[in-house]
Formats: sequence, structure tokens, C-alpha cells
Amino acid sequence: MKSLRYLNKYFLKYKWLLLLGTLFVVASNYFYIKMPVFLKDVIDSIISGNNDVEVIGLHIDMETNNVVRAALYIGVIYLSLAVIKGIFVFFMRQTIIKVSRFIEFDLKNEIYAHYQVLGYKFYKKNSTGDLMNRIAEDVSHVRMYLGPGIMYNINLVALFAMTVYQMININAWLTLIVLIPLPIMSYLIYKVSERINAVSLQAQKEQSGLSTIVQETFSGIRVVKAYGRESEVNERFVGSTKKYKGKLMKLVFINSLFQPTIMCLIGLSTILAIYVGGLFSFTGEVSFGGIVAFVSFVNSLTWPFASLGWLTSIIQRAEASQARINEFLHEQPEIVNENHREFTFRGKIEFRNVTFTYEGANEPAIKNLSFTILPGENVAFVGRTASGKSTILKLLMRQVEPQHGEILIDDQPLDSINLDLFRDQTGIVPQEVFLFSDTIANNIRFGTNETVSDEEVFKVAEYAYVRHNIEAFDDGFNTMLGERGVNLSGGQKQRVSIARALIRKPKLLLLDDCLSAVDTETEEIILKHLKEDRNVLNTIIVSHRISSLRNAQKIIVLDNGEKVEEGSHEQLINAEGVYNDMYIKQLAEENI
Repeated sequence: MKSLRYLNKYFLKYKWLLLLGTLFVVASNYFYIKMPVFLKDVIDSIISGNNDVEVIGLHIDMETNNVVRAALYIGVIYLSLAVIKGIFVFFMRQTIIKVSRFIEFDLKNEIYAHYQVLGYKFYKKNSTGDLMNRIAEDVSHVRMYLGPGIMYNINLVALFAMTVYQMININAWLTLIVLIPLPIMSYLIYKVSERINAVSLQAQKEQSGLSTIVQETFSGIRVVKAYGRESEVNERFVGSTKKYKGKLMKLVFINSLFQPTIMCLIGLSTILAIYVGGLFSFTGEVSFGGIVAFVSFVNSLTWPFASLGWLTSIIQRAEASQARINEFLHEQPEIVNENHREFTFRGKIEFRNVTFTYEGANEPAIKNLSFTILPGENVAFVGRTASGKSTILKLLMRQVEPQHGEILIDDQPLDSINLDLFRDQTGIVPQEVFLFSDTIANNIRFGTNETVSDEEVFKVAEYAYVRHNIEAFDDGFNTMLGERGVNLSGGQKQRVSIARALIRKPKLLLLDDCLSAVDTETEEIILKHLKEDRNVLNTIIVSHRISSLRNAQKIIVLDNGEKVEEGSHEQLINAEGVYNDMYIKQLAEENI
């Protein structure tokens, strides 16, 4: 139960509702127990021939000419006890089950909020399917513990205490004999729960893997169909479901053995109540009504104790699920903004001997890199694939930290400035465009927290040279996009993403190879518009296409994470080095 202690803060939050629910549990069981006590008193009075019956504080006249009336009276009282008990059961569920839903709501929001603050490294090592499974399936298993698990456990304790008290009042020795099977039951529960816990954890891991397969398949369905790999993906899915089914079948097998064992032990208690109670009745130690009450008491304990296996399974699965949830909740972001003072970006960026190596990589992505970007300067980075271009932007946005060297923003160390405000003044267009299943206008508005007019949305779409494409749709800017913007072309998605960055009115604009899907003519128009944007102090372009960056004031050429050349387009061409070779090759490709 160690992992479930994390939920104690929620129990404190809803302590008054839980306390009220507990009172309703006690009240419902009080009237439930009074029903067999009432029957005992009636039966004993009838057998003894006593016409004036006093039961649970009520007087019943059992004279011969009033038998029918007395029977109706007894029936009404018994039914009333059942109705009152049912009312309290309703209130019990309305409080405790509601609390479980409230905590489920709070826990999901806590997990989701925590996901937001975790950094690049966390999302690199954990799959989306696993993240989704922990916030969905795992939380659902925890809710079962919070609702039915707690409710039935409280109910069992309250019912057991009240029942044993009434049984002792009838006969202590008979009570002791009847309850002998219960310690055996407790031992079985203890041993089986360990096995259930281990198998539950394995089942949850298999389900995470299954969720990952489903998520990846649906996200990449176009690739799957394009390569005709449906059968292979289906085999992979079926294999995963078989493994998951196998783990669940182990749980079912354990419970299948557990439940009949519990029922047999409860049945043994019933037989003991009748047999030993019958022996005691010969000596007058137990009345006939007492035996009936004992059988009723044992039967009233049947479901609570028979459900122990189910409850144990719920608690163990919740323990396994909460352990998995805690694993992520205890993850701390590797990069934390510790400065909350005001910050205004003025345009100077400097890298001093920066080296960065990705986790698990043998070679650094960036090696001893130094450069300076002055206010108002447009800079481009170019190089072959895996030369470290995109890594520079990750370092600049402090998504990752360098192992060596220093990054300065306006002559201040990057790790000492207000990171949130710095990012607020930055617009980034990533290499991999992501669009939400929403309208095109809302996808553009996502770039800012401020309320923006339609005119501003139209303006940035014009700057990104995508307005005419959007207006060609029947619904224009209100066109709903499919998952990841599936109903837009690659170039249109890139340009919508540029519009999203521009609506922030950024002082620093970062373009990470985001014009690769547009033609050179469109590229020229977009770059011209970006140059005219007076909000932008600095533009940093990352590209492998020289046409995207030849108008930059400074071009930095990278190779294997190192700076090999730096200068303007003309200077680098005249140097006849790496940049010139790339330029000649790309010109030849365009001519072909």
C-alpha cells in the first residue's frame, strides 16, 4: 500500500464527504443488522406462546383474533427496516463514489499538468501510448480503489463489528465456533494478494505496450498503407493483445480459485451455525430464533467476505497502477525557471565554447561551438544532415542544457534569465509541423495567449503566403483540420505554422528547416515578408537549402557539430570552401 499513500492528500481534501459517507455506511448496516434481530424476537415470542411481543422497542399484540393484523404489522416493520437501509445505501454511494470521481478528476488534472512541465529528455525516453495509458487506464484502476474498494472495505468492517456484537449477545461460544473459518480466509487473502499484485503490474506494462502500438499505427496509418504493411502491423498488434490476454487470464485464474474457496468457508460457517446451534438449543443455551438469526448473520457476511478476493484484486491493481503513476509524478524537469524577474530581449545572442552530447550518443552533437549574433542581425545555419543545426535551437530555447560552455542572452547567462519571458518573446517554427484537429484560424491563434482579431489572423496568414490557399477552401479560415492537419499539403502546413509563430509578434524568430516543402518562388516571397516584419529583431534560419539563407547577413556552416565557416553568402562563395561546394551541388540539382 506504499504507493497508494500518495492519495492521502486527496482524502484530507474530501475528508468531510468521506466522514459523511462512513456515517451512512454505519447507519445502513445498523438497520440491516436489526432485520435478523427483529426476526429472532418475533420467532422466539411465537414459539414461547407470548401474545405480547416487544421487539426493538415496538409492541405487537399476537392475540388469535389479531394474527393477520399482527402479521401485516410485522411485515411492514421488516419492510420499513429494509427501505431505511436502502436509503442509507443510496446516500453512502452518493458520497463515497462521488469522492472517488472527484479524486479521479483531480488526479488526472495533476498528471496532465505535470506532463506539461517535464522536459525534452522525458518525452524522448517515454512513448505517447505509455503516457496516455497512465493517465487513462491506470487512473481508472486507482478510482476503483477510491470508490468501490474503500466503500466495500468500510462496509465490511462496520458490518463485521455489528454482526459479531449481536452474535456474541446471543451466544459467545457459538460465535467463536462459527468464526473459525475466517482466520483461514485471511491467510489465503494475504498469500494470494502478493501473486495478484505481481501479475497486475505485468498486465499494466503489457497494456502500455498495446496502447503504444495502437497510437503509433493510427498516427502513421498513411505510411502503413503506403508501404502495404497492414498485415505485419496487425500481427504485431495481435501478438501484443495475446500477451495482454495471457496476463489477464492469470488474474482470472487466481480469482476463479479464490472465490469458490471463500464461498466454501462461508458455507462451512453456515453449517456450523445450524449444527452447533441445534446442539445448544437442546440445553436451552440458544433459542430457535437465535439459530435463525445466526444463519442470517452468517449469510449477511457472505457477500462482504466473498468479495474480499475482488477487493484484494482491485487494491492490488490500484497499487500497481499508482506505482506507475508515481513513477512519472516523481519525475522532475531537468530544466527549471528559477528567475521570475522582468526580462526584455534586446537581440544579442552568444555561444561560448558550447559542447552538447545527447544521452546515449557516442559523439557530441555540438563541439566547442562559438558565435555571436548582434541585435537586428539575421543569421543562418547550414550543414549536412546531423551536423547539429536543430540542436543549436534546442540549446537556445533551453530545451536541453550544454555539458560544457556557456550561452549568453544580452550578456546574461541563459540559465539566469527569466526563461518563461524569453520564450514568450520568441516564435519558433519547428521542423516537424504539428497542427491540432481544430479550425485553421484557431491553429494560428494557438501561437499567442492574447485575444487577436480576425484581421490580425488574416495579416499573418498573408505574411506566411498561405492566406490565398486558406480562402480557397469552402469554409476558409473556419475549415476544420483532420488529425495533424491531414487535409493540408506539406507546404500549406509549414506556412500555417509560420503564421502561428508570427502572431506572437516575436522579437526572436527561429525557422528550423520549415520551408523545405515549398518551392523557391514561394520561399522568396515568405522570406521577403519576414524581412518586412518590424516586430522581429533577429531571425535565425536553419536549413540545408542555400536558397533559404543566402540573403542572411551572416551564415554559419556546420560540419559534425563544429563551425567550419562563417560569413555572408558572397564571402563564403569567394572562400571556395564547404559552403561553395554545397552551393554548386544544389545549383546542379536545380538545373537537372
